[in-house]
Amino acid sequence: MAREEGVKFIRLQFTDIPGILKNMAITVEQLEKALNGELMFDGSSIEGFVRIEESDMYFRPDPKTFIVFPWRPRDGAVARMICDVYNPDGTPFIGDPRYALRRVLEEAAEMGYTCNAGPELEFFLFHLDEKGRPTTITHDQASYFDLSPIDLGEEARRDIVLTLEKMGFEIEASHHEVAPGQHEIDFKYSDALDVADKIMTFKMVVRTIAQRHGLHATFMPKPIFGINGSGMHTNISLAKDGENAFYDPNGPLQLSEVAYHFIGGVIKHIKAITAVANPTVNSYKRLVPGYEAPVYVAWSCRNRSPLIRIPAKRGPSTRIELRSPDPSCNPYLALAAIIKAGLDGVKNKIQPPAPVDKNIYHLTPEERAELGIDCLPGSLIEALAELEKDDVIKDALGPHIYEKFMEAKLKEWDEYRTQVHPWEIETYLTKY
Repeated sequence: MAREEGVKFIRLQFTDIPGILKNMAITVEQLEKALNGELMFDGSSIEGFVRIEESDMYFRPDPKTFIVFPWRPRDGAVARMICDVYNPDGTPFIGDPRYALRRVLEEAAEMGYTCNAGPELEFFLFHLDEKGRPTTITHDQASYFDLSPIDLGEEARRDIVLTLEKMGFEIEASHHEVAPGQHEIDFKYSDALDVADKIMTFKMVVRTIAQRHGLHATFMPKPIFGINGSGMHTNISLAKDGENAFYDPNGPLQLSEVAYHFIGGVIKHIKAITAVANPTVNSYKRLVPGYEAPVYVAWSCRNRSPLIRIPAKRGPSTRIELRSPDPSCNPYLALAAIIKAGLDGVKNKIQPPAPVDKNIYHLTPEERAELGIDCLPGSLIEALAELEKDDVIKDALGPHIYEKFMEAKLKEWDEYRTQVHPWEIETYLTKY
């Protein structure tokens, strides 16, 4: 395929624990070695992987992920493959986020299920300054579903969609979001591992094409105070013997017992999941009342204020939509945590609370307490404390990733906690 496409360089890609895409470029002459798992790299250089004395790691490219980059010249074309990371003894590296998701999907398979996921990623397009550095100045003043000429990012978004389609994505929707400069592109659901790969590819393509339009794309959850942040609503369903396991035409709300138990499991573990699905200090600036982001732990078929929504479609399209994750998360780890929680619910027949069909934002604290509606963690440190207590979600990550993730995130929180921020200067400098 590489020779037929005139490919000269192949990027071997993988994702580190914080969810940053890494890659090593090889020439097409080295491709056979790569496919045989003979290419080595220094794992000690990658955050959270291994110590210097155990640094040899091996790439095993997944041939199903071979894609030629359509924006690069056809002469000496560039392609990529996503890799699994292996130890020198031929065993999978337990610190590889892709392997963490594989382990959870194997657990689902042992229970007779395959798992599908469909993400809805939001992002902002910002101007660059005269030195080419990103700003938080938006390119437009458009709003939800607006069309050009108000939506000046329309051209960039169109280009992104065309590029993704050339790379095998089936795009279901592309539109301007609520906030100025905010966009959403949704692609068709697929099996969870393929979707995690696609999320990493999606982010890379969005940033690359935006740059070619002189714009900066960011997946930061809340870049601007006072307007909506960016989420990554995540649709999930289980299938058994080719049939949607969440659908039961005779069940309450046409949902199966499996669906109810899956919801129960996610709700039980959601506070620990939040540390993984909302992994930055900034994530919690989005998870506040008043901006459509979910804050309260509840589920419903009818409205969008709860954490979990059941979209109206039934039959093969029956699914749950978890609205709390944001696009700064590592998709392999976030999906592993969500699916593991749901499977725990299915295994242990965890019943969810009753659905809440009222607008939760309009309820008083007393009314929420009466309905038993809890809140998501309000900060990164609160979420990390919940993760520390939850053995099911820790098991989804595995001991290596859990330890390194906690280490990195506690350091991040401490750096944030000890900094003096502009708001403090503005509020306190002249007052005291």
